[in-house]
Amino acid sequence: MKKSTQKPLDFIIDKLTNSIENTSTGEIFDTAVVRMTLKNLTEIKKSDWRFEWAKEIKDKTKEVYKLTTINNQTIIQGLVSLEDKQDHIFMHLIESAKFNKNKDKVYLGVPGNLVAYACKV
Repeated sequence: MKKSTQKPLDFIIDKLTNSIENTSTGEIFDTAVVRMTLKNLTEIKKSDWRFEWAKEIKDKTKEVYKLTTINNQTIIQGLVSLEDKQDHIFMHLIESAKFNKNKDKVYLGVPGNLVAYACKV
């Protein structure tokens, strides 16, 4: 039987803020964290994400949340998958949108906001 190998979460908390910050202008944008449901599944284009978010949303043991700006809730800045294990919250996956990764990222603070939300839960 093939032994499964789990990959550790691989993300960088680039900045802790109460919002996200545009990397080129320094402009601050207030954020919203909203639970994703099967109804929202069409908002996620599979080709734009590394992980299979549809699978996470369909898993009834997990809750997936999207991070958006208050002013534009149609653009997903990042996603996180959480599970309530009764005595702790387990973070299965976290991912910034393609445009919020690497040195050319548009916004700072996306992973920080998602992790902070998980801590708040």
